[in-house]
Amino acid sequence: MKRLELVDNIRAKHSFLCVGLDTDINKIPKHLLETQDPIFEFNKAIIDATAPYCIAYKPNTAFYEANGAEGWQSLAKTIKYIRENYPDQFIIADAKRGDIGNTSRLYARAFFENLDVDALTVAPYMGEDSVKPFLEYEGKWVILLALTSNKGAQDFELIKDRNDHNVFERVLKRSSHWGTPVNMMYVVGATQADYFKQVRALAPRSFLLVPGVGAQGGSLEEVAAAGLNDECGLIVNSSRAIIYASDGKDFASVAGIKAKEVADQMDKLLASIGF
Repeated sequence: MKRLELVDNIRAKHSFLCVGLDTDINKIPKHLLETQDPIFEFNKAIIDATAPYCIAYKPNTAFYEANGAEGWQSLAKTIKYIRENYPDQFIIADAKRGDIGNTSRLYARAFFENLDVDALTVAPYMGEDSVKPFLEYEGKWVILLALTSNKGAQDFELIKDRNDHNVFERVLKRSSHWGTPVNMMYVVGATQADYFKQVRALAPRSFLLVPGVGAQGGSLEEVAAAGLNDECGLIVNSSRAIIYASDGKDFASVAGIKAKEVADQMDKLLASIGF
């Protein structure tokens, strides 16, 4: 998906919500365990209920890989279902890959050719040659880890160098020479709202994928205040707060209600900047 298509879809839906499909076989409603592919059946119902209110889906691949070959099949079926039924949705594989060039090239083939996702989260810490293979695909996106929402972000990402720059700032500066705002985004956690102005100063045109709103306690309003630009520039993810809002047979309809609540907030925030 090209940048203009993404921006147009945000404008059409008045939403920049991404629904995280972190589907845990141990957390889905028990009645689904009787079906042939419980994970896919859960995802399918969640997608049908939330698609009007979101512009992206983000399956975290660990939740599928944990189930072996069957889990990978569930992931592939989920992506195919979105592609065939909701082609306007931006599909992100949250896999956090990144290795030496030859290995990254195979990861890129797996996700961009085989699974046909739009974007892949990538770790930057092995440098340019580990990221470049993902950037060779026209119309596909690298979403580079910059400042994550977890507590451990302070272990490395917030370390300062001799010039008083954080490591995440070095990542943003250096990687700007690898890709462009039409093929590279950055992960910036909602719990790091204090740093959003620094991020925007270094990446003013880039889209930011923002996890951490909802169950992790990040503030949508704080993120929007510092992160929105004239093309929106944000994709805000919510996973558990939406997909596990109910563990009963009404799980999908409740997920739809929760997604609409977030989308309604986003509509107001976009209106406030005249988008």
